[in-house]
Amino acid sequence: MEPVYTPVIGIFVSTFKVMGWKVVVEDAHHVPLEGPAVLASNHVGYLDFVFVGYGVRERKRLVRFAAKKEVFDHPVSGPLMRGMKHLPVDRDGNVNDIMEQAHERLLQGQLVGMFPEGTISRSFMPKSAKTGTARMAMRAGAPLIPVAVWGCQRIMTKSVKKNMERGLHIVIRYGEPITYEPDEDPRDVTKRMMAAITDMVVDLQDRYPQSPADDSDRWWLPARLGGTAPTPEEAERMAREERIARRAKRRAAREGAVDGADPVTTEPSAEPPVDPPEDAPGSAG
Repeated sequence: MEPVYTPVIGIFVSTFKVMGWKVVVEDAHHVPLEGPAVLASNHVGYLDFVFVGYGVRERKRLVRFAAKKEVFDHPVSGPLMRGMKHLPVDRDGNVNDIMEQAHERLLQGQLVGMFPEGTISRSFMPKSAKTGTARMAMRAGAPLIPVAVWGCQRIMTKSVKKNMERGLHIVIRYGEPITYEPDEDPRDVTKRMMAAITDMVVDLQDRYPQSPADDSDRWWLPARLGGTAPTPEEAERMAREERIARRAKRRAAREGAVDGADPVTTEPSAEPPVDPPEDAPGSAG
């Protein structure tokens, strides 16, 4: 028993029961009973990591998730994330930091949870992924297990008010490990991984037993099923605009710091790349 992780799981399990949420776990037997593995999941809501971690309870395993550093800096979530030994990701920092953290955990025989897309998909359809997740598994020679979650977005996701509706249906499905050769190009492994995740997500969406209550409730359905969520193309445009805004904010902060610093000792920071590095890992957020 872990002093923080175990009680937190208990709290969430109790919440599921109180709220009458039906949480269905499929094919968890693909997660090894012992030894390392990387769990690569799609990302539709802020609580995805809770349900992906919940799904391996029957395997008596705990998952250490990579999450953005801001979550660890929060006065409430920070102590919990550190206590559960999750992995902080500084999106403006050195990519190798999280890669080394994850590699160490894998060498210790732990499960590492990743969201290869890097952020929540507003379209609720899997989007392109970075290669870091595949490279983590390949470096450690660990199983790379695709995971699909669906229904979590109805509770808490981007740009939508939190919904504590009773009786929600949430599904977590674990797929067969992605096969790879030790010297294979991680880009090819990543493509197979995301293809498997996408197939599982589509299957869960098509089999989902609940429907929107009315037209105003169609926001949680993807456009392909008649929902009002952005199309993948619209979602990518929105994400691009957000990235530009974040970089402008960081640049303004840097310039402000430079203006107030000793001009003899201060050097300007390099401008970040237009897109995240190809080898960057994914994280929750």
